[in-house]
Amino acid sequence: MIKDEKQYKFTQELAREFEASIAALERDEVRKKNDCDGWELIRGSLKCHLDKLKSEIAEYEMLTSHDRHTPIVLTLDDIDYLAQILIKTRMAAKLSQKQLADLAGLTEEQIKRYEDNDYEDASFLDVRFVINALEIEIKKCEFLVPLDTLRRTPVTKEELLSSTHSLHSQQDRQTIEQVRSTN
Repeated sequence: MIKDEKQYKFTQELAREFEASIAALERDEVRKKNDCDGWELIRGSLKCHLDKLKSEIAEYEMLTSHDRHTPIVLTLDDIDYLAQILIKTRMAAKLSQKQLADLAGLTEEQIKRYEDNDYEDASFLDVRFVINALEIEIKKCEFLVPLDTLRRTPVTKEELLSSTHSLHSQQDRQTIEQVRSTN
């Protein structure tokens, strides 16, 4: 998720690098002929990452150009992405981190740290302050509790933080480094 103008510019540059890598790969007729499967695999991987970057760019542009006088509907499929809802709402409302901090009764440094860390070190109460400051209205929320398979051992912080979300971020960074090394 793109959180600010600096990341937006960086993501645009990264997308251009992926486009250049795809174009160079498509011009490589020898590689395409000698290793068609490998060529297709690399092209597909590059295209997948480019599509993801373009999606993030489009989302950022939609949020930052949204009319702040019109409500925006953001959906949450997994509680792990609540931080993204808070950040997206702030951006769509055209509030700076300082303005949000003032509205929530927090400091600008807290909001910056919370957003940088996807609110992982924010207290529940601070998250509530931000939700209230942003006037987020939760329409419907369902919780599924599988009582028959409920875990009976403590969850460690490491287990909680080692979700597929962090795995995807690591894979994205590796792919980006591979693209840069081929350019």
